[in-house]
This record gives sequence, structure tokens and C-alpha cells, in this order.
Amino acid sequence: MGTRDQSASAGRSAEAADRGWEPILRPGDTCHVLARADRSAIIVDAADYFLALRRALLRAKHQVLMIAWDFDTRIKLDPHQGRDGVPRRLGGLLTWLVKRTPTLNIHVLKWRLSLFQAAWRGMTPLFILDWMSDPRLNYRLAADHPIGACHHQKIVVIDDSLAFCGGIDMTADRWDTRAHLDHDPHRRRPSGRLYEPFHDTTMAVDGDAARTLGGIARARWESATGESLEPPPETHDLWPDDLPPFATRHDVAIARTLPAYGAQEQVGEIERLWLAAIGAARRCIYIEAQYFASRRIGRALLRRLREPDGPEVVVVLPLGAHGWLEERAMGMARDHMMAALRAADPGGRFAIHTPVTARGHRIYVHSKVLIIDDRLLRVGSSNINNRSMGFDTECDLAVESRPGGIDGGVPPAAILDLRDGLVAEHLGCSIGELRDTLARAGSLVAAIERLRLRPGRTLRPIVGGDVGVAAEFLVEAEILDPERPQWPLQGLLHRVDWDWLRHRRTARRAGSPFRVGGGAGGR
Repeated sequence: MGTRDQSASAGRSAEAADRGWEPILRPGDTCHVLARADRSAIIVDAADYFLALRRALLRAKHQVLMIAWDFDTRIKLDPHQGRDGVPRRLGGLLTWLVKRTPTLNIHVLKWRLSLFQAAWRGMTPLFILDWMSDPRLNYRLAADHPIGACHHQKIVVIDDSLAFCGGIDMTADRWDTRAHLDHDPHRRRPSGRLYEPFHDTTMAVDGDAARTLGGIARARWESATGESLEPPPETHDLWPDDLPPFATRHDVAIARTLPAYGAQEQVGEIERLWLAAIGAARRCIYIEAQYFASRRIGRALLRRLREPDGPEVVVVLPLGAHGWLEERAMGMARDHMMAALRAADPGGRFAIHTPVTARGHRIYVHSKVLIIDDRLLRVGSSNINNRSMGFDTECDLAVESRPGGIDGGVPPAAILDLRDGLVAEHLGCSIGELRDTLARAGSLVAAIERLRLRPGRTLRPIVGGDVGVAAEFLVEAEILDPERPQWPLQGLLHRVDWDWLRHRRTARRAGSPFRVGGGAGGR
């Protein structure tokens, strides 16, 4: 796909420049390629994703590619499913599919967790599953990355006809609905234990975009296993009947992070996309993320907040990371960035919140979304941390609205509908109520502040803990969150951003308007 589509994209970019408009999505720079989708959809939360995926899998004819950070054969894609003769659990479903369809081959690739981690998660290691399974059902582990890095892409491609790419893993603890109930009996691990509400997003595409993702998934398989896979002999319409399109007949940008390893050179399209998008924002930058730790993204946001008429920045994060070490690494970096951004924001254009249920319990945010005004939407696997920008293997999708008459854009209203739908979901209100409040308040930050004080599901401000000098140095030197394989210790001082530290010290001297300590603030 590459030459023909890149040439067409270059032509459209030249046409846009003639009209005084420059695209954010540029093949070879902020993305790998632009590929046309006949339809696309943004799927919010795993209940809808798993349902759409199951329906598409039942119609697969030739090839299913599942590229995953984590993969659990024990999960149920639809916990409400009745007895229709189709296995309920993912592993049984895949085995049943290859037995039912003699032309079908299924390939599953996941990151090589240690055997200890796999056992701790209660899952049979994939090499044992591969040995036990049908020859047309192939499980493999990915370890083609530097020491300390991980394979983090989340891609499913079915017959090169329908593809999903985003943040949702096919594993335990992911299924939830947009209601994020305090107690949902279907939100249950394979062990039977209940887990907390979970918020996430992914994107579905068909057409050339699906075929291109199929090529990326096969290249990923070959890199990890040494085995070359042929594309399916034909494509067909797999779009689920009950999946409403986000947009039709538009270009989809595919952006990657690939670490330098062996013959593979480092690819950093995702980081360049983030920086270009932040720089192009005029009114509002909306972010949903699992972490808030990338130094370069933090500095880009800081520059925009310093501008007297710059955009507002709204960030939605989980209350804390899973695991002590993860929270130490990402929590310190988050608090470090928050303090500097707040110090640079005397006008109140920066807000960082966490969603909670109607009873005030945490909703874990795993979503990886960036929305710039009504212009750009990005959904993917990459986190806002250093390693997602240069160390781990990532894949994101992005779409852009374009001025009237320029082919390949998505409607600006579709981007705003998605943003306002996400914010309304977190606040437990309707899109209409949010927009009425937004019209009166004049900014998204102010509208959230007015609506979040109501009873029910809502957003609460995140209160950062104080980060000491030693912790600041660890964050700046990327000791716990590297963007590249660790340099020798004598090189660490060159990696510290002393300007960023100065802003952090200024914030500490000035005092924070927020209570010091972990957790969320009052309603």
C-alpha cells in the first residue's frame, strides 16, 4: 500500500496548502501512511467492542490476525450470550471457528510475559496452547525488542476486510459497559472474582485501512516469529449491522512506535503526531490516558499553556496505576508534570480529573484518546509515557477534518460528538446538558466544573502528591520510564530538562491550590 496511497496523500496535501491549510497527518512524518476507510467507528468500552468482534469472527473465512499485549483465552466476549451452540470463552470460540471453517487460519501474537507472570494471571502459557491446538490455530510470543521493552500493539484484522486497533486488550478485567455501574455481576474475572469499572476505546475500520493494518499485522508476525504469512485471497463485507459508522469514505492515518532492534530502525511517528497535534490546537486539547508521564508531551503542553490565548487542556486519567512499582514510576511522573503545568496556568485553562462511579468508586481509565478541537482524533495503543514514544511497539489510528472541498476528511461535528459523548459519559449527563452548560460557561474546563458537583457518576480533580528533588531527578533521567534503552550513568545529566525542573520548583515555592497527597479531591 504504500507508494500509491502516499502519492495520493501528497497530492491532497498540496491542494490543502494552496488553500492556506496544512494537514497534521503527514505520511512519512506524523504517520506511516494514509489509507482510505469506507467506514470507521469509535467503540467506547469493551462490552461493545467484544460484541462487534465476536460477530465479525463468526463470519471469518480465511485469516484472523490478533496482535496483542495480553491475551486470555478464558474470557467471554459476550457474557449475556445464550446457548446457541457457539463456545462462550474466547479460546473455545477460536478452536470452534477453525474446525467449522476448513479455509480459516488464526494467528495470535502476544508479548512474551514471563512464565511467572503468566501463572500469576492464571493463564496457560501460549506455547503450551500452541502445542495443544489445531495446526490452523497458531499462538506465538513476541520477544523481538530491546531488553526492558514490550510489545504493546492491540490489533485484530479479519480477512483484511475489517480491522480493530486501539487500547482494548482481549484479556481479563476489560469488559464493561458505558454505564460503569458500581456493581455489575458480568464484570467478573475468569476466576469468578469481581473487578472495578473499566473505561477504554478502540477503532474499527474497513476498506484500504483494514488491508493496510493486515499488512502491518503480518509484518509484526514475521518480525516476531520469522514466519511469512500471505494475505487472504479475497475480501468481503464484515461490517457489523449494529455498529454505527463514525464517518464514511475518509483517510485514516496509521502511526507507529518501533524500537531500534536488530535491523529495525527506530520509528517515532506517534510522538511526532502528538507534538504536531498539540502545536496545531486552537481552542481545546482533550486527552484520555492511562498515564501522564511523557516529558516531551509535557513540555509541548507547557508551551501552549504559557500562551496568553492558547488552548485549554482537559486530561482524564485513572486515580492511580496498577501495582506499586508502576504507580511509583508513573505516579511520580504524573505529579511532576501536573505541578509544572499548573504553575504555568494562572488563567485556569488546565484541568486534570479522574472518573468515579455514582458511589464514588474508581473507574480505571485505560483509554488512549487525543482530540484536538473539531479537527483531529487519535485512538491507539500508545500511552503518554516515554517508553510508548520510542521503546515499546505501538500502533495508533488518527483521522482529521479538512476544509470544505478537500477529499478524505471526517466531519468536524463527528469529532465534537465523540468528545462531548466521552465527557458526558464521565459526568453522568446527556450530551445536550453538557453542551448547554458549555455554551453558558464558555469553556470545557468551566463546564466540567459546574456539572461535576451534581450527585451520581462524575469527574473529580486529581490531587498530586509532592515530588521531592530525588524523585524529580529520577523522572527527568527516565530511570523508571525510558524512551530508549538505558544510557550509561555518566549520560544521565544530559537528559535532565533543567528548565522543566525550574518550573517544578517554582510551583513548590508558590504552593499548590490543591491539597497535597495522593488521590482525588472533593466533589
